[in-house]
Amino acid sequence: MNKVILSLIVIASIGFTSCKNEDKQKTETATTEVSKETATADISFGVRGNCGMCKSTIEKAANSVEGVANATWDVDKKKIDIFFDDSKTDTMEIHNAIAASGYDTEKVEGSEDAYKSLPECCKYEHNMVMNQ
Repeated sequence: MNKVILSLIVIASIGFTSCKNEDKQKTETATTEVSKETATADISFGVRGNCGMCKSTIEKAANSVEGVANATWDVDKKKIDIFFDDSKTDTMEIHNAIAASGYDTEKVEGSEDAYKSLPECCKYEHNMVMNQ
């Protein structure tokens, strides 16, 4: 009986310790990201896409660029607004990241391979008007 109780205590302590480590990692990640208040530049440009799934992919691609504080794509206007630290990145890096995910921007055509792997609802017309 004592071995069972001791085993449960060991398992519980391991579980609590791992939860604390996850929280610590989340906190460290959050402190290294750029906040909207420290962003030094903001830009807007057109990005082709169709739906909410496109919005998620486009924003994820833009937000993955180091220095980007916030990116929001408007489904209706086909326009993305981005706040970023221009000492850590530039607009072309952001355009390239979005294009690599399969979406055309005003300056860079989307990756054809990535475009082909998009869900059917996300396959946009390549002559679609952007930044309305």
